[in-house]
Amino acid sequence: FYPLIGLHPTSIKEDFRKELQILEYWMGKRKFYGIGEIGIDLYWGKSFLEEQIEAFRIQIGWAKKTQLPIVIHVRDSFTEVFEVLCEEYTPELKGVFHSFTGNIDQAKLVTDLGFKIGVNGILTFKKSGMDEVIKDIDLKHILIETDSPWLAPAPHRGRRNESSYLTNIADKLALLHDTSTKEIADITTQNAKELFGL
Repeated sequence: FYPLIGLHPTSIKEDFRKELQILEYWMGKRKFYGIGEIGIDLYWGKSFLEEQIEAFRIQIGWAKKTQLPIVIHVRDSFTEVFEVLCEEYTPELKGVFHSFTGNIDQAKLVTDLGFKIGVNGILTFKKSGMDEVIKDIDLKHILIETDSPWLAPAPHRGRRNESSYLTNIADKLALLHDTSTKEIADITTQNAKELFGL
């Protein structure tokens, strides 16, 4: 296990600065391999949008200071997330857009910044449309994720997700990129090692 630390956007309320102080304290006490999940989530409403933006900026600052990658949570907020990311961007900043569900134009914006695209069980859902996006993304930009216990891939959809199901996502990627599952595993594992310094 390689731990990350971050204040998830759905956990941001009025006391988010106090929460961030606690996280910053722990960052000085043990080794972490990334900052995340961080970002903006507008699925549940916009009442804490300004607080989410401020917390996102602060945590991006931590990542730049510690040279750790960020894992970005984006839900109904790609425009807002990308605006903050572009304003805070420096060449050493790196990371992954977790559970990516954007379109091909958004994917290109992500990869042009040098960020990775995280794919999970959604890729295997028949009506997600993610297969049409991901088939055009170079494998050097892709990480495979579980989002466990959520988003189990087909044929396990609706069950509790687990790491052993990563092979179903790799199989789908192999099909989309006309290569072997082993090649997918090798490439995406190397991508993860490079991103998180493993």
